[in-house]
Amino acid sequence: MNAYALFEEQQQSRGIDLNTVRSRLRALQIETPSWGYGDSGTRFKVFQKVGVPRTPFEKLEDAAQVHKVTGACQSVAIHIPWDQVDDYSQLRSHAESLGLTIGAINPNLFQDEDYMLGSVTHADSAIRNKAIAHLKECVDIAKETKSKDFSLWFADGTNYPGQGSIRQRKHWMLEGLQEMYKILDPDMRMLIEYKCFEPAFYHTDIADWGMAYNLSLKLGEQAQVLVDTGHHLPGANVEHIVSYLIDEGRLGGFHFNSYKYADDDLVVGTMNPYELFLIFYQILDALDSQEQLLVDTVNKMLYMIDQSHNIESKIPAMIRSVMNVQTQYAKALLIDHQEVAEAQRKGDVLGAEDAVRKAFEFDVTPLLHSIREEIGVPIDPMKAYLADNYGSSILARGKGGASW
Repeated sequence: MNAYALFEEQQQSRGIDLNTVRSRLRALQIETPSWGYGDSGTRFKVFQKVGVPRTPFEKLEDAAQVHKVTGACQSVAIHIPWDQVDDYSQLRSHAESLGLTIGAINPNLFQDEDYMLGSVTHADSAIRNKAIAHLKECVDIAKETKSKDFSLWFADGTNYPGQGSIRQRKHWMLEGLQEMYKILDPDMRMLIEYKCFEPAFYHTDIADWGMAYNLSLKLGEQAQVLVDTGHHLPGANVEHIVSYLIDEGRLGGFHFNSYKYADDDLVVGTMNPYELFLIFYQILDALDSQEQLLVDTVNKMLYMIDQSHNIESKIPAMIRSVMNVQTQYAKALLIDHQEVAEAQRKGDVLGAEDAVRKAFEFDVTPLLHSIREEIGVPIDPMKAYLADNYGSSILARGKGGASW
């Protein structure tokens, strides 16, 4: 009996519907970020790599390699102005020629000299207007690239008590977002990201999920919350946040990385894979609830990677990120929700915990190999990429590629 047959027998004996498991795993799509392929890193040092992309077009070509070996990364997020081009329809056409689509648009409101003391919450109305104009520019770009989503993160905040009016900045933030919201097409969404600290260390204007949620409610149905797994203080129960926002119909998607770096530079699942598994548990529990609001929310959510690898090779690091997400999602698909619910009804604390944890302990390698064979990609994406000559062929680009 081969490895998958043994796995199948094991799960069928538990009453797991493998047809549903396989269908959901096949459907999992993970958006990769254009900036994850270029030179980038910490605020202390960017270690330039040989062969990184020199243009947004080359970033898409590298992203296509990740999709080629995983079959799960058709969409690529772009950052403006890091990915600024003269003709965005040409960028879209180039993506389509590679079997890709342009995904979420990420405005940049933290690098201009003008934004040292804030962008949409700056005390100077001229700078606030400049920031709002950039948000509107990104809506125009989305229309050219056929993008539907905007990932909105603001570095706005203060470092010292008294540096700015916290309440006034709150009003300016809402006013700025309202200006963007009112020009969205009906099928577009604003995904509002939050971060508890950095680069503003006294207060951040959108510091937690509650503030992002409050803004989304004031803006309307096309505004939702984006959960970045790296943007939480140690000890935060991220899966609780996920469950709450799904129940409110306001979770729009994820940026996957790790809070151990306090931001975006570590491969997701390398530090705390159990947390990633538990996030997917809450998502799938909502999906299996059959409550229409929850099901609709989960089905519309975006799974996006937000990583800027500093010491790792860019494409292999992205492949590893995707594989880690697939692994934890596959494990979460093996949770028997009826068994968990029965233990909950009985007040069986350890029984409920065991019903969740034992799914995490299964080896899902045979399942992942089987799915990859079915969709026509290599069973070991990393091995397949490293065996190909693409990595060596791009060395001709030299150093000094596209960077922040």
